[in-house]
Amino acid sequence: MEVAYLSDIGRQRESNQDYVGMFRNQSGLEFAIVADGIGGHQGGDVASTMAVSHMGSRFEDTSFTDPGTAAKWLSSEAQQENDTIIEKAHQYQDLNGMGTTIVVAIIFQRQFLLANIGDSRGYLLRNAQLAQLTEDHSLVNELVKLGQISEEDARTHPEKNIITRTLGINDEADIDINLYHAQPHDVVMLCSDGLTNMVTDAQIQSVLQKNLTLQEKCQQLIDLANEAGGKDNITVLLISAEGEVTAS
Repeated sequence: MEVAYLSDIGRQRESNQDYVGMFRNQSGLEFAIVADGIGGHQGGDVASTMAVSHMGSRFEDTSFTDPGTAAKWLSSEAQQENDTIIEKAHQYQDLNGMGTTIVVAIIFQRQFLLANIGDSRGYLLRNAQLAQLTEDHSLVNELVKLGQISEEDARTHPEKNIITRTLGINDEADIDINLYHAQPHDVVMLCSDGLTNMVTDAQIQSVLQKNLTLQEKCQQLIDLANEAGGKDNITVLLISAEGEVTAS
């Protein structure tokens, strides 16, 4: 498996509240996670770092090999981390109201689990076609599903940043978990909304189809988001066939 990831502060933020990581359990399964922090001061940064480091570390202690056990573990972990973030936020006034979105992938030999809370997304490029596999937990997505606004309207809606599910803030960590079959030459992309708010799916698909390394593709996607304004932190993680892990 080949993995590459990059995270960038963007052009309008004072700090990078995204956090990203790759981890391996004792059976050799890979766990990829992107988190996008929410909260004033350094709260978002703390929440995203907590989610990635805690869940990643605990994944390394596991030895399961099957998707069913992995899904149960992931659901339990999301709730545990949700409680931990809320507890930490109550201990420190400047962390009050902090939370984070997450999107994660657990990679098996011929399958992969994809899970998310919030509006960080998971995509699949297969046979030169890009598909969004996760559903945004956001106000504008609810409006789209109700037919009140179009998907194009959603891209510029003034309440676009209102998230309906997070880790932290609310007592329940309601995480979506789905299992997919993998095919040769698939590319899975995890990203924060700093990419998808700035770059269209057509642009993403075009970059992912180029004859470049995964690291170069990550950089091109971040460059496109910054060229479009870079209004938020930008994080991209790509998973493809066999190879090495590279990060920056």
